Amino acid sequence: MTAETLPPADPPRPATDHEPEAVTRLRREALSALEEAAPEALGRLRADPELTADLERVAPASEFVVRALTARPDLLGELVDSGDLGRAYDEGEYARRVEQALAEAADDNALGVALRRLRRREMVRIIWRDLAGRAELDATTLDLSAFAEACIDGALAHLETWQRAEMGTPMGAYSGTIQRLVVLGMGKLGAGELNVSSDIDLIFAFPEAGETAGATRSVDNERYFTRLGQRLIQALDATTAEGRVFRVDMRLRPFGEAGALVASFDALETYYQLHGREWERYALIKARVVGGDRTAGAALMEQLRPFVYRRYLDYGAFESIRDMKALINREVRRKGLEGNIKLGAGGIREVEFIAQAFQLIRGGRDSELRRRDLRGVLRLLAADDVLTDYAARELDAAYVFLRHLEHRLQGRADRQTHELPTDADERALLAWAMGEADWEALAHRISDERDGVRGHFEQVFAAPQTEHAESDPGDLALVWQEGLEPEETDAALAAAGFGDPATARERLSALRRGHAYRGLSNRGRERLDHLMPLLLGAVGGRDAPGRTLERALELVERIARRSVYLALLVENPMALSQLVKLCEASPWIAKQLGQHPVLLDDLLDPATLYRPPDRTELERDADLRLRRVADDDLEAQMDALRDFAQTAMLRVAAADVAEAVPLMVVSDHLTHLAEVILDRVLTLAWSHLTARHGRPSCRQDGAVCDTGFAIIGYGKLGGWELGYGSDLDLVFLHDSETEDEPTDGERPVASAVFFARLAQRIIHLLGAQTASGTLYEVDVRLRPSGAAGLLVTNLEGFRRYQEGSAWTWEHQALVRARPVAGDPAVAETFEATRREILTRPRDPETVQTEVRDMRRRMRETHASSGSDRFDLKQDPGGMADIEFMVQYGVLAHAHEHPGLVDFTDNIRLLERLAEAGCLAAEEADSLAGAYRAYRARRHRLTLQEAPTVVPATEFVDERRAVLAAWQRLMGETLETG
Repeated sequence: MTAETLPPADPPRPATDHEPEAVTRLRREALSALEEAAPEALGRLRADPELTADLERVAPASEFVVRALTARPDLLGELVDSGDLGRAYDEGEYARRVEQALAEAADDNALGVALRRLRRREMVRIIWRDLAGRAELDATTLDLSAFAEACIDGALAHLETWQRAEMGTPMGAYSGTIQRLVVLGMGKLGAGELNVSSDIDLIFAFPEAGETAGATRSVDNERYFTRLGQRLIQALDATTAEGRVFRVDMRLRPFGEAGALVASFDALETYYQLHGREWERYALIKARVVGGDRTAGAALMEQLRPFVYRRYLDYGAFESIRDMKALINREVRRKGLEGNIKLGAGGIREVEFIAQAFQLIRGGRDSELRRRDLRGVLRLLAADDVLTDYAARELDAAYVFLRHLEHRLQGRADRQTHELPTDADERALLAWAMGEADWEALAHRISDERDGVRGHFEQVFAAPQTEHAESDPGDLALVWQEGLEPEETDAALAAAGFGDPATARERLSALRRGHAYRGLSNRGRERLDHLMPLLLGAVGGRDAPGRTLERALELVERIARRSVYLALLVENPMALSQLVKLCEASPWIAKQLGQHPVLLDDLLDPATLYRPPDRTELERDADLRLRRVADDDLEAQMDALRDFAQTAMLRVAAADVAEAVPLMVVSDHLTHLAEVILDRVLTLAWSHLTARHGRPSCRQDGAVCDTGFAIIGYGKLGGWELGYGSDLDLVFLHDSETEDEPTDGERPVASAVFFARLAQRIIHLLGAQTASGTLYEVDVRLRPSGAAGLLVTNLEGFRRYQEGSAWTWEHQALVRARPVAGDPAVAETFEATRREILTRPRDPETVQTEVRDMRRRMRETHASSGSDRFDLKQDPGGMADIEFMVQYGVLAHAHEHPGLVDFTDNIRLLERLAEAGCLAAEEADSLAGAYRAYRARRHRLTLQEAPTVVPATEFVDERRAVLAAWQRLMGETLETG
């Protein structure tokens, strides 16, 4: 979902088809007061029909606006004459107005007076435009936030100048540089979402310890900045005859009201590392530098980012926010605030909690979610399918409605309130201002919007289920806690479905007494204690509970130290259910999940888990993940690709074990995945090298032209037969004919060197081991001259090698070769060379002998020993025999039937050989059937982490058909053991 698909945030307009008597009376009284205080200005306003209509809406709705205009009769005329009531400000205009207002201020008192007078003017303008329907919600909240930021920054600049003259210039003890205060805006100020009568939450910080220089008596930096902070608060918050600018709340600083007013960057970081609580992570989501040293402030925000956004999926946020909401609910009940549209059920805070919970959970992996504006977060959550499109729309609409309601409550008298009125006249006025027919209609609308929010909140934050089976979860909790006698424990496990309860009991005891459990934090133990009864209930309902429990417990031991993954399984019964199902189906999948627990997030939606992504989805997902990390952070880019690859492979494997997709489609998905990754890795490696050395080029007919590079896939990749954990057989080609031509960058290298480094970089990026694992192992031994040859070959050299030096087995390999990434022109030339080589006339008997001899050497090296087993790949009658017969058929007959080189996969090549008359149709069908059956079994055995060897009593008919074809086609009789 894009930004344009969310509902508009247009403000409500007062109803025009009716008007309560209270509204008429309030308007009459307001206009009478304005007529008396500023008749000339009012006359100029009424000369403008649009401003007159605005006044009709604003006058009865805002006592604050009327009071301000009558107290300062010149203000109305100035606003009318300037045109500011009818226009939106340009960017930076608030800062310019603050600077102008403070230009003549000589001390703190004059500064405070100037700010308060400017505040009266700008608040009248902002509230006027809001109530008149001239500014949508986002424009109003951004105006309020920009004005507050300008007041903070402008006041601080003057106070800083004056204080330096008095106390000296603060210097860093380590850097020796001038130190300046950094003001962090928290909450709605940080998010650019201030309301019309909001306080501002601030935190003060300074870069490093030290003391002042240039004064008669030095003071340490903490004392200096404490004094500066106090002066700033006084300038903004003190109530004088002119009112105040903003209420300032400093309680979000470390240790709250008991803590120091200011802290150094290191002290802040230490505090959050050692003492930071979950609600402080929530608060820091919206933190933004709003005053002082912006450069240092940006460094501070980066320093604090790991505390806010964890590198892994942090499902503990649900638990923490549920606890925070419980505290709020108790306070609401204690103070009787059920009707509070901010804190009550279904209020503004619940919408914020929903958005920010997912930010805490996913923001460590998804940098796009590290934004402060709530509506923008809802858009992203819908675009990423974290929230449904419907839920995001409904939450956004409710949020906009409640914020407009908040502004009309607060704009009435410039009073910070979220309580709905009880007075009949005030209710009628509020309903009219919100465009509703009467109070009953507005109350019904409020109830509907809050009910909708409450429903979504409960769906997101519902307490986790405590049952997964018919067995008593209390009994299973006692089983885990070892609170029963052994006989009682065995009886409870048997009732839960365990056929061998004694073994299960011993395994649970080993986990509980082992290092994995004893090494957990208190919170981690609580989460594991909560999870284990649920896990036992889920496992007990499976067909093989003992085997499944063993796999599941091994996984739990692996992930326990990151207890947020335990929280994920506790919070999401569906994820736990899918985990148990996959553990039962495949130890390979269980091990993958244990090694890469970030994949657990993909268990949340079975609809996508068992539907492998197609090529378009893969490309979109890969690009989305790469966009979420910085362009210059190669390590993060590779981690993003590894997470992407593991997620996609898990979905393929899940669909495979569920038999939701056929074998051929499994290999297609795995091959598409490899191609997408190779394309992105090539792009990253190319960007890295060209940034350093420039682009490679060559000369043709005296002109300089770009050179291209392509990756050729051989073997299983080239033949569309990739399996789980398959290596990639790759060959690298380029089309530069003048390999000594330098690149065009500041540090040029010869083109041949550039392409060699490019290939090395690709191999490294694919095979490097990180915390997120590896992408693929790469085998480049099929390149010309093998391990003794150059890593990268130009097209002409490749063609000459294939024509004059390649062995028959290398032409066999060429049968299954195809371009998989890189320059289309290079790929096209390779395809032409491949076709030319494979369609050359060959002596069938010579080809037969050479292919047969090569297969014999392979069989002697790799075949199993003993007649009671059958190696699906290497034994006589296995997959390799089929592959070699296909390759022989192509090499022997492609010169007469060039269509034989159109494909690289064995199944379609068998079809082409039958169409060409090189194989009987029945024979081709039987070979294709045997090949599919072998591959399917190999896939299953891989997922079971078992050798690809089966009893010799299996596949008897298939082996017989393959051996018969080999005898007829290759002229050799093979023994089966």
